[in-house]
Amino acid sequence: MITNPFGRGHELLARAPEFRRGFRTWRGERPFWAGLFTFAAGLPILYWPYANLNLGGIPLALSTTSGAGSLVIGTLLLVLGLTLCCRPHLRVFAGIATLLLAVVSLPVANFGGLFLGVACGLVGGSLACAWLPPPADDQTAAAPTAAAAAAAASAGEGRSGS
Repeated sequence: MITNPFGRGHELLARAPEFRRGFRTWRGERPFWAGLFTFAAGLPILYWPYANLNLGGIPLALSTTSGAGSLVIGTLLLVLGLTLCCRPHLRVFAGIATLLLAVVSLPVANFGGLFLGVACGLVGGSLACAWLPPPADDQTAAAPTAAAAAAAASAGEGRSGS
């Protein structure tokens, strides 16, 4: 029985913890959750105007004049979500734009993707505006604290030996 036809399963499993650590580091340096919620806000806003649903044999179409507005707003929210993940220094602009687009999508895009897009957009925009980059690890700032800790440790050893 062939369990591993490509022969790379063990290599991939061995590198999985390294990949997770790298992804966690990358995610911590940017407003990842804001970007994810913003991207998720664009999906229902884009989907509902172009979906054809059948409820018990009755066709239900939400395609109204909001189709063009939904296309523009949904696409912009998708792009803003990707922008938050790729360009974290644009977080305030992207957050405010996300909040504005989410509110505008209520009357323009079928109640903002049946309120799913509005909810995700408001959460994503708020997270983007509130996110702060991690503090930079500066070697000059870390050196005095390490020296102070070493001095305190040596002073403590001198007193205990007397």
